[in-house]
Amino acid sequence: MIAIPATTVANLRDLGDTPLSGGRTVRSGLVFRAGQLDRMDPAADPAVAALGLRTILDFRTDAERGDHPDRVPAGARLVVADALADKISATGAPAAAQLKHILADPVVAEEHLGGGKAQALFADTYRSLVSSHSARSAYRTLLTELTADDAGPLLFHCTAGKDRTGWAATVILTLLGADEATVEREYLSVNPAVRQAFAPLIEGFTAQGGDPEIALAIIGVVPEYLAAALEEVATQYGSMEKYVREGLGVPDDAVARLRERLIA
Repeated sequence: MIAIPATTVANLRDLGDTPLSGGRTVRSGLVFRAGQLDRMDPAADPAVAALGLRTILDFRTDAERGDHPDRVPAGARLVVADALADKISATGAPAAAQLKHILADPVVAEEHLGGGKAQALFADTYRSLVSSHSARSAYRTLLTELTADDAGPLLFHCTAGKDRTGWAATVILTLLGADEATVEREYLSVNPAVRQAFAPLIEGFTAQGGDPEIALAIIGVVPEYLAAALEEVATQYGSMEKYVREGLGVPDDAVARLRERLIA
């Protein structure tokens, strides 16, 4: 995984150089992950312009996109793939989609997320990233875009670039042959950047008397969140390959193209 020193894109990283089985690695310059792109400015940021992005895939909700619309570089195509649409329809926007709203009021946060509730809600959201129709459609779109004949450099993102985006990276890296330890290490590696990006929000929350454990539970990622999604895959499908084939509807030949294209 290559961290890119860009100033206009939150939590921007290249999946390239991630170690895979057999001494192989992920090919660099083709798949990127990030947080929201409302501050992207390729003209003022050579590191972003140099990526040559052809496709940007946005996992965010309608409300998130409306509040902070992506800035798309010239020559890139924006693809919307709302991973939480079904979850929102059933229960309202989960914590992963309303971080700033939740941390604005410590009393409300304690009521809804204190005493381990935050961790339970996030685990439930991660399970829905595997099982809900909208999430399966979103991740099918991601893999379809990555395996298209005319695919170029692609960037996928959500708001913080940690949950919906983290699961996308997990699916890709697992299919490419990364082991469990590598996948988890990549998943957790975004914590410093995410916490730095949300530091003013966390500080404001705790200054008002908010529980720092709640803030860390919803701003960062922990192994238990990823484990909830992986357990859902194991329970519903038995393996990542069957989840992709049966749950996402991505055929084996497309997975083969993904491996051929992205494994160096």
